[in-house]
Amino acid sequence: MEGLPQNHWAAKEAKGEIISLQSSISKDTSPTTPVPTRPPPCVHMGLSNQLCDTCRPLAVEALKLAISILKKSSDVTRYKAAVATLYSIDPTDADARLDEEWVDKVSKRVANDLEKFDAQLKSYKHNLIKESIRMGHEDLGNHYYNSGDLSNAFKSYSRMRDFCTAPKHILDMSLQIIKVCIEQGNYMSLQSYVMKIRNLTRNPEEEELLKPKLATATGLLHLSGGNFRDAARSFLECPNTLGNTWNDVISSNDVAIYGGLCALASMDRSTLKSKVLDNSEFRNFLELEPHIRRAITYFYTAKYNACLSILQAYKNDYLLDIHLHKHVEDIYELVRSKSIVQYFVPFSTVRLSAMSEAFGTREADLERELVGMIEAGKLQARIDTQNRVVTSKETNLRNSVHQDTLQMAQHFERSARLKLMKVQISRAGLDIKAPKIPRSDSAGRGVFVGGTSQIPSGSIFYENR
Repeated sequence: MEGLPQNHWAAKEAKGEIISLQSSISKDTSPTTPVPTRPPPCVHMGLSNQLCDTCRPLAVEALKLAISILKKSSDVTRYKAAVATLYSIDPTDADARLDEEWVDKVSKRVANDLEKFDAQLKSYKHNLIKESIRMGHEDLGNHYYNSGDLSNAFKSYSRMRDFCTAPKHILDMSLQIIKVCIEQGNYMSLQSYVMKIRNLTRNPEEEELLKPKLATATGLLHLSGGNFRDAARSFLECPNTLGNTWNDVISSNDVAIYGGLCALASMDRSTLKSKVLDNSEFRNFLELEPHIRRAITYFYTAKYNACLSILQAYKNDYLLDIHLHKHVEDIYELVRSKSIVQYFVPFSTVRLSAMSEAFGTREADLERELVGMIEAGKLQARIDTQNRVVTSKETNLRNSVHQDTLQMAQHFERSARLKLMKVQISRAGLDIKAPKIPRSDSAGRGVFVGGTSQIPSGSIFYENR
């Protein structure tokens, strides 16, 4: 959210452009998806102070929805945080008062369940049955997760590792930990458990079920670090079998948005055509978000203004996305910079007025943007402020050809010297023959296997006698 004007959402509210919270949540659930016991991703944004500071028109609605969902769960800590945040925004709201009776009731139930699961685990450890101990740690981890204690949930799930007796157990444990890591934002641990699953031996059915989850988890890992190219590759590799199987982590709509935006920010036009538009697997995801497909198509066909207009129309949605909001400004800046560079490639001279018309912006704003790109080395051009034109920098083709020829000659010379040195080493008898190792062939006869290695002249060797 850095770089976003403080009055961004106030201006949008004045123009009537504030989106509905329900429309944002609807993409994370489907009619066939059961009601979640934990708040969906968009509601987690309502619990954050960031949403309250940047999008106050939606903060109250998000917090009220979060409170209603949290009261159906055992997450007392999040409920208290949501009520406190809502009270700081609107003290007169009915939901801004803490339901002490519900808090006491649920807290006692959580404490009793924790005591019961602890007693069961101690009993299992006393009996020394590995499968029972593993299930005990899993039950305890599920209890911590449902009550909002993600740190202890991570610890309980991790303790299952010593008591897993089959690859299926390690697989289930790793998937549970991956969910916790994504919710925690603990991407360092997420990477290690993704690699752990990839190294497991799996049958074709398990591979088909796991591939979309691993691809999306890897994509979120790269996206969190701002590595848009690798994130795009991971999301593009996600099979369309994802469906609603992982909606509590990521939906198919999210895969289309994340993959499409990361591809726009990191890939050139030819790669977008081959890897995105012609990708039969990813095309099914793009059908869920047709505006992303249109934006990519417009960029590929050099209709940059239409592409940027589509992205700008959906910017408010992306600023509220739990995984994407930190990278929206960077992605949009990369896409716009690429558009300007690609637009300028066929020309040696372009009038500023023509460029401003092509990108639908004011000439003065475009000039400042071009100056910044030239200073950053993104655009190889000069601006003639007197004639209001942008001129590409002239390159000395003769000099570039000479440089390439010189590098080729140096490479050939180095290869020739290495070959001559190899011949001289052989003639000087400086080869070291590998010791002959007696082995038996298929007929049981003794054979000797040896070899010769070469060393540079002038080396010193010591031999034990």
